[in-house]
Amino acid sequence: MFQMIRLGLDTYSVRAWKWKAIELLDYAASLKLGAVQISSLAEYESLEPTHLTKVKEHAAKLGIQIDGGTGCICPTTKSWNPKQGDPVEYLKTGIRVAHAVGSTSVRCFVGSPLDRAMVPATPIEMHQESTLKVLREARSLAMDLNIKIAIENHGDFSARELRTLITAAGKEYVGACLDTGNPVSVCEDPMLTLEVLAPFAVTTHIRDSVVFEHARGAAWQWVALGEGSIDWKAFVARFRELCPNVAMQLEVITGRAPQVHPYFEPAFWKNYPSLPAADFARFARLAKTGHPFMGNMVIGDVRGAAPPPELAEPLKLQQRKDLERSAQYAQQKLGLGVGGR
Repeated sequence: MFQMIRLGLDTYSVRAWKWKAIELLDYAASLKLGAVQISSLAEYESLEPTHLTKVKEHAAKLGIQIDGGTGCICPTTKSWNPKQGDPVEYLKTGIRVAHAVGSTSVRCFVGSPLDRAMVPATPIEMHQESTLKVLREARSLAMDLNIKIAIENHGDFSARELRTLITAAGKEYVGACLDTGNPVSVCEDPMLTLEVLAPFAVTTHIRDSVVFEHARGAAWQWVALGEGSIDWKAFVARFRELCPNVAMQLEVITGRAPQVHPYFEPAFWKNYPSLPAADFARFARLAKTGHPFMGNMVIGDVRGAAPPPELAEPLKLQQRKDLERSAQYAQQKLGLGVGGR
C-alpha cells in the first residue's frame, strides 16, 4: 500500500482571479484538493489575528493543509521590492502569518532568471551571502514557532546551489520549496532537482514543461500537467520514495512564449560558470527526446507586467482551465490525493 500524496494548488496558478484566502480554500475543496500554498501575504483580507484564525479554522473544516508563503527576501536581487521595508522584518511577518494559519512552513525566494541575465551578472555568491544574513536574523523566531523557511529554486539557483545555501544557513530551520518548472530555466532536468533537494523539501511547486532542441541550443515552455516532456509517472514514484510526507502543490503557469537557451554560443556560458557537465548532459538529453507544445494556448502572460487588455480575460480563463485539467490529470492518471487523504 503506497503513501497517498496530498495534492494541492499554489495560489499563483489563479492569480488573475484575485481571490482571497477563504475563497481560495473553497476553490481547492471544489476540486477535491487537500492542500493550498497561499503564496502571498496580500491574499489574506487582513493580517490581524482574528482573520488568520478564521482562515485556519476554515481550512481545518475543509480538511485542507495550508502551506504559508511570501516573496523575495534578498535585498541584492532584482526581485527585491524596497516597498517591503526591511527584509528581515518582511520574512518574520511571513513566519508569524504561516504559524497563525496552522502552517509549518513559509515559502520564499531569493531572485529570478533576471539575475543571471544581467550584464554583467552579479555573482550568485553575493546573493547567497545577502540571503544568509536575512535568514540568520530570522532563525530564532522560526525555531520558536517551529516554522521551516522554504526557499524556492526560482530560476536563480540550480538545485546544487540552493542546497549549498540551505546547508550554510542550517537545515534545522531552512528547507526547500521544490519547484519542478523553474529547473528548465537554468538548464536542469527536474528529476535531478528532485534528487538533490528532496532531503530538504518541505513544500513544492509542481509544473510541467516542454523542452526541445533548437538551432541555437534548446527551447522550453511551461504547459499544463501531462502535456510536457516530464515523465510524471517516474517522477511521482521517485517523489513517493524520497519525500512522501510533502504536499504536491500545483503551480500551473501557461500563456508564456517559449524561451531559448543558446548554449551553442560561448556568451551563454558566462552565466553558468559552475554548471557540472553531467548535470547539463541530463538536460540536453531531455531536450533531445522532447518536443514543442502543439496544443492551443493564449500567449500574452509576461512576468511582472499586465497583459494586453484584449488578452486579459482569455488569459484569466486559461489560468483556471489549465489548473483544473492539471488537477484532473494528477488525480486520474497519477493517482495523487483526493480531498484530505
